[in-house]
Amino acid sequence: MSDEDNKTSQSKSNGDTKSKKEEAWGYDLYPERRGTFSRKITNVLIGKEGKEGIEKFKCEKNVYHCVKNSPIVKVMMAALKSSGCPVDIRRHISCEVCDYSVSGGYDPELNQIVVCQNVSTRKGMVQGVLAHEMIHMFDYCRNELDFKNMEHLACTEIRAANLTHCSFASAWSQGDASWTRIKQAHQDCVKTKALYSVLAVRQIGKAEAVDIIEKVFPKCYADLEPIGRRIRRNSDDMLRAFKEAAYYGYE
Repeated sequence: MSDEDNKTSQSKSNGDTKSKKEEAWGYDLYPERRGTFSRKITNVLIGKEGKEGIEKFKCEKNVYHCVKNSPIVKVMMAALKSSGCPVDIRRHISCEVCDYSVSGGYDPELNQIVVCQNVSTRKGMVQGVLAHEMIHMFDYCRNELDFKNMEHLACTEIRAANLTHCSFASAWSQGDASWTRIKQAHQDCVKTKALYSVLAVRQIGKAEAVDIIEKVFPKCYADLEPIGRRIRRNSDDMLRAFKEAAYYGYE
């Protein structure tokens, strides 16, 4: 084989690797979405699988409850509607079987939120998934988010963690908290959560992901749209955000 053939072969190989890397968007975490889900007899025997129909019914019931009753989900629904992207829960929210490492996700190709019915089994968990993923949906709708742009991806993960995930309790559970540095602990929690989310959907090294997150962090952490405040656990922040939504034109 000539040097030219070697170069061509190597170029093709690199191209295939790059193509596979670009296609690696965490979809292996959502087997039902890919059409690759199949029950394993061992999981059926221990009760982890085999109840998909019942899980889906319960999940859809919890989704409906959150859409009708959760202040934070209502804020996000109103913000999306005001931004020209109204949410139809039958079209834009899907309860599916997922890998146990994730509780939900957002599919930008279908503009659809995935609620992992086998993981997010309680109303509180479903509320958290909907609020978090609706931040991504909002960014995709209003901010022309490009999920293939690593800085865009890192930014939306920072915003979602900042607005809907990280409280002092969350930071403490992740090992990022300290009673003497609460503000810094919150920022560390957001960075940690964003890092996990980026690594879950992109095949890149941890160091590269950390660098990207640090680069966009100041701007993205300061962006509180459309909620207007950071939601603290066991506080009235969700109700306050709901009452304040009208000031932002989200009704």
